[in-house]
Amino acid sequence: VNHCVNLGWGIMHVTEELKALTGFEVKAGNDANVAALGEVWKGGGRGYDNVLMITIGTGIGGGLILNGKIHGGVTGSAAEVGHICVNPLETEPCNCGNCGCLEQYTSATGILRMAQKKLAETDAPSILRGKADLTTKDVIDAAKEGDTLAMEVFDFMAKTMGMALAGCCALADMELILIGGGVSKAGNFLTDPIEQYFRTFAFHTQKNTKFKLAELGNDAGIYGAARMMIHD
Repeated sequence: VNHCVNLGWGIMHVTEELKALTGFEVKAGNDANVAALGEVWKGGGRGYDNVLMITIGTGIGGGLILNGKIHGGVTGSAAEVGHICVNPLETEPCNCGNCGCLEQYTSATGILRMAQKKLAETDAPSILRGKADLTTKDVIDAAKEGDTLAMEVFDFMAKTMGMALAGCCALADMELILIGGGVSKAGNFLTDPIEQYFRTFAFHTQKNTKFKLAELGNDAGIYGAARMMIHD
């Protein structure tokens, strides 16, 4: 691991340290990658060999399965979809240190950030206005109820995500895009507009790429890690 900011790690040799601690054979995998592998093995990706999985939670995670196997890239950082730059004019930094990352607009944190920004910059009426301890769920629920401001935030999120996923598929030509993470609990209310915008921006041969919701929840990574040990 080369700097895991969320855990406060610098350079960490995970496999070596766990082997020394347990005596067992150890393999390490990025959480989003093993989650994607788990979904392909036992979840929403069954029957597909080329899958891009996106997890929409506090951040945006990505896992890429090519020909049934994890594609981690040269440094293990393939499919860091959340850190595709979608706004070069952004001045607020992402947690990664860059500015304008997809994660800043489409994650749970990003959705809340955009709602708060819109509330501060406009005087548009909204049921969110003046609400104490505003949450991402509040924004999504307000959008479901037809609140104009919340719907605009949600539409911007869906458009930005759809555009980014279309770009990903232009490079890797996926069979299936799986959407998981905490925000995916919004179900089709989330996936339908993302899919619609994806089809607007996608290369013409890829407009019918399938979309599904992930099925294994927080267990996806456990399944994927087991699959990596059993079949790798």
